[in-house]
Amino acid sequence: MTTENLHTSYAIGIDTGGTYTDAVLLSIEEKKVIATAKSPTTHHNLSIGISLSLKQIFTESSVRPHNVSLVAVSTTLATNAVVEDKGANVGLLIAGPAKRFKLPVVSASYLKGGHNHLGEEADPLDMEALVDAVQSLKGHVDAYAVCAAMSIMNPAHEQVMAKAISLLDPKPVFCSHEISDRPGIHERAATSVLNARLMPVMEDFLGGMQDALVAMGLAGNVFIIRGDASPMAITDTYKQAASTVASGPAATAWFGMHFSPTPDALIVDVGGTTTDITIMRDSKPVMDREGSLIGEWHTQIDAVKMFTVGAGGDSHVVISRENNLHVGPGRVLPLSMSENTPSPDQWIGKGLRSKSIMAASDLTLEETSSNPILAHLVAHGPTTAEELKQHFNMAEITLTSHLKDLNQLQLISEIGFTPTDALHVLGRLNVGNSDNAVKGAETLAKILEISTEEFCESVLKAVGHKIETAILDHILTIETGKTMTGFFPNYRKSDLLDLRFSIRIPIIGIGAVAQHLLPQVAERLGTEVVFPDHYEVGNALGSVLMAIGNN
Repeated sequence: MTTENLHTSYAIGIDTGGTYTDAVLLSIEEKKVIATAKSPTTHHNLSIGISLSLKQIFTESSVRPHNVSLVAVSTTLATNAVVEDKGANVGLLIAGPAKRFKLPVVSASYLKGGHNHLGEEADPLDMEALVDAVQSLKGHVDAYAVCAAMSIMNPAHEQVMAKAISLLDPKPVFCSHEISDRPGIHERAATSVLNARLMPVMEDFLGGMQDALVAMGLAGNVFIIRGDASPMAITDTYKQAASTVASGPAATAWFGMHFSPTPDALIVDVGGTTTDITIMRDSKPVMDREGSLIGEWHTQIDAVKMFTVGAGGDSHVVISRENNLHVGPGRVLPLSMSENTPSPDQWIGKGLRSKSIMAASDLTLEETSSNPILAHLVAHGPTTAEELKQHFNMAEITLTSHLKDLNQLQLISEIGFTPTDALHVLGRLNVGNSDNAVKGAETLAKILEISTEEFCESVLKAVGHKIETAILDHILTIETGKTMTGFFPNYRKSDLLDLRFSIRIPIIGIGAVAQHLLPQVAERLGTEVVFPDHYEVGNALGSVLMAIGNN
């Protein structure tokens, strides 16, 4: 335990990612790191992982909770939910003239209504069509998003729609005028849908965070980091869930600002679920003021200019039926980090391929009595989807849909082979059960008829290529407005062109697994990678530095 001056004010930074929850204790006056901690993110009950990290930093120091004057929190949970296509089922209602467009909703209903650019009613709101639409969606959606033409000038129709929906189906309603003040009905609709879809993710996150902080006596000044690199009070976060989508990258950018050896740098955060990429020019993060492109969604959310790819230490490694190797974008619990799992050589790569299922660890038989699959998992332990299919005599499509719903609700975890396992097999990482990882690698390598070492190197090469391509796409988008994947997606496989790139700025690496993946990426891109002190918890440190700088 270290000895600190307890008359000094202290701050805590927390980053809740898809795989780990990190915490940093910082002296505000000196901006000196006093203690750091890293614990697994417990998706079924986020407060557990948060509390473990907080307890670690207080155990390592003589600072007590009452000495802490500020807590800053960043998270990649919203980003991960978008990448992994998770979230609430949403019904979208649009009033006014609008071209039909595609968004990830259960249904989109187009009604007469809306206002003109002067705020005058263009058409009366079609209440009969509104009622019919809501009646058809009842029981099929978790939330509603409403968007009316020029609601930024006059929100009356959105307000009427929200009131009518609450009377017919008391589910949360997200109005576009409450989220954005910019023209563009498509972008405002996308932004309101995104907020609605992220509602359960944010409910779990805020509930877990507040439970952990209150239990530790840290319920004072608590700020959540927005994607535009500004802090907001935790009480304002629920209705603004989408503003946290770039929260992790914003914290990443601030870490880079403080620790980059050069004023221009590429900051690459390799997490368990995703790799987030931001760029810094003249010691400031490059901002996207035109609205972030999140996945395929063009939104009206101000954020640091970022690029996120579903590739990280816990990306699921799958061999397709055509014997092609794929890494991500889905995340699973690594074999090396799982316990009480059937031996991987008995199930991996068979049937409903490459995943074992396990129930959340704190569920009881009483809590799962209404769900036969959860009850079976609690009673018998981890098993495969193929075994569940046979036990319950369920159609594969029905079981797959049900397991997806349980996974979205964080009631089950999925176990599979990952780059983290490949690193264990190759002896470059030793924090878990290497035996499980070796058995999984041997089984999958046998399918491809290559050695275990070749298989693991192929996995690391594949995830490295995804990160490298994401870096190129991010830079090319900034420089040209186009991406390499859009222009020439298979450039590495060309028989006629040997196309290579060199970047002129260094890479700042963040994340525990970054040191194992980024040196090879940097070498292929003709640059250097730098790992500053505390890079393993860079987002947590960046978040607290940002909050201090804005208060």
